[in-house]
Amino acid sequence: MPAKKPDKDADNLAAVLDKIPQMFGDQAAIGLRLHEVIMEANPKLKPRLWYGMPGYALGRSKPVLVFIRKDDYVTFGLTEKANIHIVELATEKLMPNAWFMTELDAATEARIADIVRTATG
Repeated sequence: MPAKKPDKDADNLAAVLDKIPQMFGDQAAIGLRLHEVIMEANPKLKPRLWYGMPGYALGRSKPVLVFIRKDDYVTFGLTEKANIHIVELATEKLMPNAWFMTELDAATEARIADIVRTATG
């Protein structure tokens, strides 16, 4: 019987779930909940480690669109490959692509889910 092919998606998910407690330390619960919010917002996302942090793409060979990391605070962000709405006539040229938090509440989770759906839709 031929050897079973490794399930790369399952391996990538396991690596992300292992990394979050290591990276987030005492804020691991926030990191894990943030992972859940992202995955619930778009179940088609494929988590994987990206530059050593959890990243989320629409396929294994597709670019990462959303990421989370832990610096002094928990950070949720979008890459330049995400679907970002550019306001052509804006008076400034800055585009929001990362937010940090010290906790998650229902309103923050809802806003993150909206951002994920837009960024990955």
